[in-house]
Amino acid sequence: MATYDFYTWCLMTALVSFLGFTVENIWIAFRFKFIDNRNMHLPFLLGYGLAIALIYLTLGTPTSLSPAFRFLYYAMLFFIVSFGEIVLGTSVEKLCGFYYWDYSSLPLHFTRYTSVFTSLGFSLIIFTFMDKFFTGIMTLLSSVCAGNVLVKDVACILAALMVFDFLVSFHKMYKVRGLNRRWAFKLEDGRISREIYR
Repeated sequence: MATYDFYTWCLMTALVSFLGFTVENIWIAFRFKFIDNRNMHLPFLLGYGLAIALIYLTLGTPTSLSPAFRFLYYAMLFFIVSFGEIVLGTSVEKLCGFYYWDYSSLPLHFTRYTSVFTSLGFSLIIFTFMDKFFTGIMTLLSSVCAGNVLVKDVACILAALMVFDFLVSFHKMYKVRGLNRRWAFKLEDGRISREIYR
């Protein structure tokens, strides 16, 4: 397993956190016909970036595994995704007093916070990313960071902004006992209309 420096991890976390923000908005665009800020002020969902780091540090990548172990890797991702969603959703419900999201209307859901369908889908996305893209992106980011003080500063600033936004946004949800909705774009009749949440 390759080792990467702090700055490379910061950049990868920012990239994956942005991709998580994008994937969630694609999901709700298809399901509910709108996109929104996903309860953050910045377009980063830190949990996704941290999850990828944790998966790499515990499981590595599936690239060189045999077919049987690739299946086991995918099964472990399914468990991690399902368990993570249940823990996060239940924690927010207990601490902040509201349902962070609700999959109860989906078939094969277990608890309101995860379902077989969503866990399979997220696991497939993560598996594909770890198998086909992770090593190449990390190698590129590592080479960009090497000896470049400006890039390292940007990596640290991005990491600080994501952590700060995460803390501020969850503090607001705890305080108001509800979602941190700042904006939403409703997709209706091929048009995008802007709606602000106060």
